[in-house]
Amino acid sequence: MVTLKAIFWPHSNRYNEATYLYLLDITMNDEINYTNNPLHGVSLKSVLTQIVDHYGFDILFAYLNINCFKTNPSIKSSVKFLKKTDWAREKVEVFYLYKFKNLPKVSSEQFTLSPRDRIVPEDQTPGEPAELSLEDAEQLREKRVQKSAEYDRSAEHSSEKSLYAQRGGNSKYRDNDSPWKGKRESSSSPSAPAKGDVDPWAKRRK
Repeated sequence: MVTLKAIFWPHSNRYNEATYLYLLDITMNDEINYTNNPLHGVSLKSVLTQIVDHYGFDILFAYLNINCFKTNPSIKSSVKFLKKTDWAREKVEVFYLYKFKNLPKVSSEQFTLSPRDRIVPEDQTPGEPAELSLEDAEQLREKRVQKSAEYDRSAEHSSEKSLYAQRGGNSKYRDNDSPWKGKRESSSSPSAPAKGDVDPWAKRRK
């Protein structure tokens, strides 16, 4: 039997440690059965033909945002592009599994695997193609844009906070470059009397 270790070890950088161990565990305990995966034995041309016949190129572009589906699209030109573009081909195959074949959500252990390498449990069977529309695709796109913007803001804030924490260990930075220095001094330190504001009755009170 050819083990997954022999298959995946040269490309192990594609998978995280949990996924790799999961694959090894399957190999050690059972034969691997890919036949329940709807992509098993199906060519890329057949996959694309099926989803184009059902949804059309407009829906594919709206959901996948791959340019070969936008400008003068055809099965032949799209297959040619997808064969040499791994990320685009995998997006199409994921769409085929979870939209066209309507399989349940993939498990966390297999999420990082390419669609054709995923092992679909025997109790999972393809359903009717999901109902999709251009309106739903636009709403999904807006959600992704919003989520991406929120992630960028969070990452920027974390980066700034980390940088300040690192530089905060430097007394020179803490004393001279702190963005809150002016506010701290103005709020916590009493104002020194102006030169001309000496109490004229001080000597008489003594």
